[in-house]
Amino acid sequence: MPTQIVEGRLRRPLTGYRSDGEKERSAEEGLDNDTQRPFSIMSFVKNTKNLLPLPFGNNKKQVYNSSHVQKTRRRWLLIILGGALFFFVYRYNKNHVGTVPPKVDLDLPPTYEKLWEWERNLPQHNLDNPYPEGRNGRYVHFKSQIQMLGWNNQLNEVLMNCWLAYKSKRAYVYQNYRWKTDYYPWPREKAPPGGEWPPTTPANALMSGPAVGGSWDPGDDAPRSVNVDYWNKVCPESERRIINTGDVKPPIMWEDGITIFSHWEKLLLEAPERCIEIQSADRSVDNFPQVFDLFLWGSDRILPLWEGFKNSPVSRLFATSPVVQSAVDRNEYLFQPRVPRTSTPFSNNPYERMLAVHLRRGDYQEACMGLANWNSTFYSWNLLPELPDKFSTPPGYTYGKNTPENIEIYFTHCYPTDEFILEKIRNSKREYLAATKKGEHRTLDVLYFLTNDKTGWVDKLKDKFKSEGWHTIVATKDLQLDQEQKDVSMAVDMDIARKAAVFIGNGWSSFTSNIVHRRMIDGKEPISTRFF
Repeated sequence: MPTQIVEGRLRRPLTGYRSDGEKERSAEEGLDNDTQRPFSIMSFVKNTKNLLPLPFGNNKKQVYNSSHVQKTRRRWLLIILGGALFFFVYRYNKNHVGTVPPKVDLDLPPTYEKLWEWERNLPQHNLDNPYPEGRNGRYVHFKSQIQMLGWNNQLNEVLMNCWLAYKSKRAYVYQNYRWKTDYYPWPREKAPPGGEWPPTTPANALMSGPAVGGSWDPGDDAPRSVNVDYWNKVCPESERRIINTGDVKPPIMWEDGITIFSHWEKLLLEAPERCIEIQSADRSVDNFPQVFDLFLWGSDRILPLWEGFKNSPVSRLFATSPVVQSAVDRNEYLFQPRVPRTSTPFSNNPYERMLAVHLRRGDYQEACMGLANWNSTFYSWNLLPELPDKFSTPPGYTYGKNTPENIEIYFTHCYPTDEFILEKIRNSKREYLAATKKGEHRTLDVLYFLTNDKTGWVDKLKDKFKSEGWHTIVATKDLQLDQEQKDVSMAVDMDIARKAAVFIGNGWSSFTSNIVHRRMIDGKEPISTRFF
């Protein structure tokens, strides 16, 4: 086709025209002359120059300025590329309309692979270690230790059994926490295939210190605690002496804590066997067959042990686990005070301005009824005489049953109403601030509710306290936790309450009692630890 002249300018042939030579080449390549070539973006862009205007003739006056030609070509090129991009985006969206990516469930139980490996590689898990560790060391495994209850029911025993092992010059064999399935944060269908059920959590995820394999004080040559896997290696069944609690407890069962502790200490010290395993008596003989049982923890007979236990390295070196600490650190921003500036130099540390409250709900109503019908006292360290709030069991109780009037008294303190909670917090705040020492600057404007409530009740309670001048109010459910942190959330709550300036707890709760233990070790003044 000859070159066309359009409006005084030369224009090259339009697309679709092919010379005879091109047709011949196509025939040689096996292409039909009437068949359109496959579309290619690169060839399309390369041939866009065929669409662009060219200079006419050789007269310099009639030739466009070369820079103008280049700009025009670039403009056309951008238009063509933009159109191509629009075309492909349009086609992509058209083909993917309504497509929803598969949902991935990220809320699954943790595997703790790294933590399990770390525990296995603790230095005391070495048969070649010199005495008092290694293959010649002395060990005690409290197989009678309670399992499949709340963590704090177990924590009491863990600490006291470890102290008994320490005083007996034996390595304590620590156990992982085996859950009561009702309390586990995930349903069974979320357990990994082949995973054990009931599930377990590594002891070192919940706590740190000598009771779970941590070091003793510098210079202390006591053997370090070991896990059950190492116990099975260093103390095969053929080398174990079995001691049944039913053979030891009867003559000392109702004695005070020191008498009970000393009896077991003497037995373990004088036993010549390297490996001793304490097994539970049959439930038909002893319904609470632990070495330190519920009857001891739930009475003032435990109190003679307090001073020795408080000052023991088991208590002093008991620490927050890295998993728990990471959760506390992650959520500290929630507790930052939200108050107007003041000329008084109050602390910027949110825990020094915090009042933490343990509000047990859910299944605890039934528990409170049981406590009332058995005329129960406060639990364990909640009975310490230096703490300001006491509870005296009311008269009129008969075995296994209490009067309606007495039950009402129990519920007032065990399952308090909104009005009672409000008044208790007001009074505790007032008395704590009244105890301010000279040169101190105290304030309480951060409120934290430790609660298992899932009904929305705590949200309504928050509204009531906002009108009381509390500027920062946070509850357990407000915390942001990953899988491992969620698994140990009860220990997270405990650590926040341990650090709070003021703590109000439930006197019948082991959860509260273990918070009291940590607070007393930390040196919190008694006026700052209260009960409903």
